[in-house]
Amino acid sequence: YPVLYMQDGQNLFDAVTSFSGEWHIDEIMEKLGHEDGIEAIIVAIPNMGAERVSEYSPFRDKKHGGGRGNKYVHFLVDTLKPIIDRDFRTRPERKFTGIMGSSMGGLISLYAFFHNPDTFGYVGAMSTSLWFAEGAMLEYLKSVPFRGGRIYMDIGTREYGRATPTDESPRTYSRRLYAKTRRMQRVLVKKGYRPTRTLVYVEEKWAGHHEPAWTRRIPHAFRYFFSPFSE
Repeated sequence: YPVLYMQDGQNLFDAVTSFSGEWHIDEIMEKLGHEDGIEAIIVAIPNMGAERVSEYSPFRDKKHGGGRGNKYVHFLVDTLKPIIDRDFRTRPERKFTGIMGSSMGGLISLYAFFHNPDTFGYVGAMSTSLWFAEGAMLEYLKSVPFRGGRIYMDIGTREYGRATPTDESPRTYSRRLYAKTRRMQRVLVKKGYRPTRTLVYVEEKWAGHHEPAWTRRIPHAFRYFFSPFSE
């Protein structure tokens, strides 16, 4: 089976273990299996709580810290993936191996895709925290070469309805965030990714920065990732 490694694993399957609501990944995969013939292995990697920002950021932010994302990605590639490939019926090749997350999880997933091009063949970056470290991810994407593979990215137009990482109003900050995401899309297209073929971008009107929004959009991402493998 193809394999997708997902961040914030305690939120994916069970409301009891989640810290902000579950994504209902098990129900979604079961439904996609019945309706679309999609079968895949989802590896839910729990975050380390207070260390989440540090492990999900390859860059250091002046206010929020971080910067240990490289070590986390190496753990995924060098330790976790070999165990999953050993113990489960995986298709270990790059084409069948993906990584996905939301918010800071989207940031580290996007970084891992470009940093380890021999490992990950597709990536999902939902509501990515492009504000982190003064937009360092955008500069990183400009600097790396085209890697091939497939990218799914999305954003809501009301990501922050209340508190924001800055002193800006939620509406103003939300506009800045989806403007950064649109800019990231342009950077990727310029790099060589083809809209709807190797780059899918979804912008959901009025959607916020929370699990229900990601749960609504993720079936579309899963169909994009896995449908070619179910044919």
